[in-house]
Amino acid sequence: MKIYTRTGDAGSTGLFGGPRVSKDDHRIEAYGTVDELNAALGMARAAQPGPAIEEALQTVQSELFSLGAELAAPDPDQHQLRLIGTAQIEQLERWIDQHEAELEPLKHFILPSGSSAAAALHLARGICRRAERRLVTLVRHQETKISEELLIYLNRLGDLLFVLARAANQQQGIPETKWQKPTPPAQS
Repeated sequence: MKIYTRTGDAGSTGLFGGPRVSKDDHRIEAYGTVDELNAALGMARAAQPGPAIEEALQTVQSELFSLGAELAAPDPDQHQLRLIGTAQIEQLERWIDQHEAELEPLKHFILPSGSSAAAALHLARGICRRAERRLVTLVRHQETKISEELLIYLNRLGDLLFVLARAANQQQGIPETKWQKPTPPAQS
């Protein structure tokens, strides 16, 4: 099978088991952003964040592939693609609790920085929040039912990525950079 088909050259793409749609369709935007998030997590893994974080990210990458497949199918039930649910959400929460228990409580805003692993995780968090927004748009504009668990999963994943970024910095002994409120400009 060739990687190129030429069928998308005019700006459309085929959904899994469904019709062709424009490449800027809300569904394509949603699962395309999930794909971008998955690639960002690959970058975070390449930065060697440590074994516990690496293991969590590998699991999440597989789950994001499943989430994207569900979004790519107009009728995920017909293709048995509803693979993300309560069990995966609860696992994200366990990882959040586990890593947060080892971190100093936050008393201020922090800047997304630090080690290369932490910076990559912060970038992935930002992409995750965009994927979540794209999914909300899809839910608002689609006639087909999108699983509520997908929204919850992405929301919780954004939280996890923030905590993992902090954990990656802590593991490498890199202090967090506090946000400094700028001094208001002088009134004239």
